[in-house]
This record gives sequence, structure tokens and C-alpha cells, in this order.
Amino acid sequence: MALQDLWAIEMIIAAFAGGAFGAAIGALPVFIFTGFAVIAGEVASYVDADAGAITGAVAFGVPFSPAISFAGGAAAAAYAANRGYIDSGFDYHKAKDIGFALGSKPDVLAVGGVFGIIGYWLTVLSGSFSMPYDHIAMGVTLSALLHRAVFGYDIIGKVRGDGYFDMTPFERGETRGGAVADGGESGRLSVEPWLPNMYKWQEVGAIGVVMGIVAAYIALVTGSPFLAFGISAASLLFLNLGVERVPVTHHMALPGSTAALAWTSGAAELGIVALVIGGVFGGICALFGEAFQRVFYSHGDTHWDPPAAAIVFGTFLIAVLAIVGIFPSSSWVATLGM
Repeated sequence: MALQDLWAIEMIIAAFAGGAFGAAIGALPVFIFTGFAVIAGEVASYVDADAGAITGAVAFGVPFSPAISFAGGAAAAAYAANRGYIDSGFDYHKAKDIGFALGSKPDVLAVGGVFGIIGYWLTVLSGSFSMPYDHIAMGVTLSALLHRAVFGYDIIGKVRGDGYFDMTPFERGETRGGAVADGGESGRLSVEPWLPNMYKWQEVGAIGVVMGIVAAYIALVTGSPFLAFGISAASLLFLNLGVERVPVTHHMALPGSTAALAWTSGAAELGIVALVIGGVFGGICALFGEAFQRVFYSHGDTHWDPPAAAIVFGTFLIAVLAIVGIFPSSSWVATLGM
């Protein structure tokens, strides 16, 4: 990508449509679509190397890049909650209900579209300077910060309990009393963990290590750093359908598979060290995601995506390890042109 791509009219139009589509069907459903598109693209490229455009041009490109479609949907939910459009019975602030399809209201679609363009611009800016992290994940992360600021939400929110990391008010079922939140609901929980079934440190770390190893194995036998990510993202279909206790693992899978291939310089070579590295990165990114949600999600009012932040962190570590020579390569992660 180059800076002149910021003003590519055809890409801006497509990015607007992608963000609006994410608003229409909901941020989580459109991300699940991205997961299936990644699977389709990676399987196609495994069968025929010339058929791999689906992943780059569709799943991670305009208009279905998560920085565009998912971030647009999340921003639209933040706007719609303020307007009183969301009546979903969601337990948390309505702006966090990213599984809710917002339909075809023109103003909601417009908000999603505008944030789709912003996500495109953020991705192009990171790519133009070869920034050492996942450019799409950074776009998702910065877009959420922006939608909180634009729509009048607190950046972090009021911290209750004994500090940012304290989840015990949730465990005790404590509410915010009679206070009415921005979305119009009362009696909200004092602390709203991102995943009520997956926030204890030891459980998060355990699933992170497991998923990191699984992702590393998939990457090492296929040569694809993205297939495990697609599988993890697609598995969220069950979460969206209401199946209880489904873990969210794509932020463990992508760093795990990428780190394994960075160790082997991209070669599809199964080995113990590469599997262990995948597990370590899966665990680290799982724990980082949990730390992020405790600060930026559980006390706030909108969806600020912990997995996106964890992927930024994990891919940044991979880039740094490659730059200093510990990893032979950085796989697909940019390294400031080094």
C-alpha cells in the first residue's frame, strides 16, 4: 500500500459499503463471514496457488477487512445505542451488542460506512509506513477508540471495585444501583467482563496455549499463517447462535501460527520448537487480551475489541524478534522495511 491509496475513489466507495454492510448484519456476524472467507481463500490457494486472491482481496481486503466491516458495525452499534435503536435484551450496555443486526436505517448504515472508510484509511496508513504489527487489527483497535470519542462515551469508563483488573464485583452480581447508563438501561452490572465464561487468568492462559499449538500445527503442515485464524473466526458462529461457553480464540490462533512460521522462515516444517513457540504466543496473546478487556472493555460502554488489541501486541512482538535477529523471519508481518 502507498499513501496515494488513501484517495483511491473506488476503494473508498467499497470501504463505505463494507462498513455499512457490517452495520446492517452486525459486527460479529460479518466477522464470522470473514472467517469463512479466509477458510475458502486458504483452501483454494492450497489446492491452486493462483487461486489465493480470496483471502487478500476479499477476506482481508475492501470491503470485508475487519478494520472496515467489523469496525464499521461496532461503531454503528455505539451510535444506534445512543439513538435508542437497539432493543435486544442484551445484559450489558446495548452498544456492546455486536451480535445484533442493525438493519437498514439509513443513518445507521451511514455511520457504519463512514467508519468503514476510516478503517480503510487507518490500514493504508499503517501499510504505507510498513508498521511492525497487523495493520488490520490496529485499524480495528483505533477505530473503537475513535467511536467512543465521537459518540460521547468515556474512553475507559468509571472503574468500580478495587481497580481496573478486579472482576469480583461481577462475580458477586453487583449492579450500578439505580444509575441510568447512556443506552437508557438501569441496573447494569458494575463490571461487565467481555466473556463471562472466559475471564479467569488460568483458564484464559490454558486455552491460549492450546489454541496456539493447534494453530502452529495447522500452519506448519499447510504453510498458511491464516487458516487457523479463519477456523477460529468461523467458530464464532456457534457463539452468535447462543451456544454457551464457546471460547473466542482467533487472537491466539493468528499470533501462534505466525510465530511458528516466523521461526521456520515460512517453511511448512513440523517441529517441536515451532509448536512450542506457537503455544507460547497463543498463551501470551490470550493473557494480553484479557488484560486489555479488564481495562478498556469491562468498565466501558461500547465494544473495544480485546482480540484485535492482542493481535497487534502479538504481531508486534514477532516483528521485534525478527528485527533483532532472534526469529529468522517475521512471516507476513511488516518490519519497518528492515
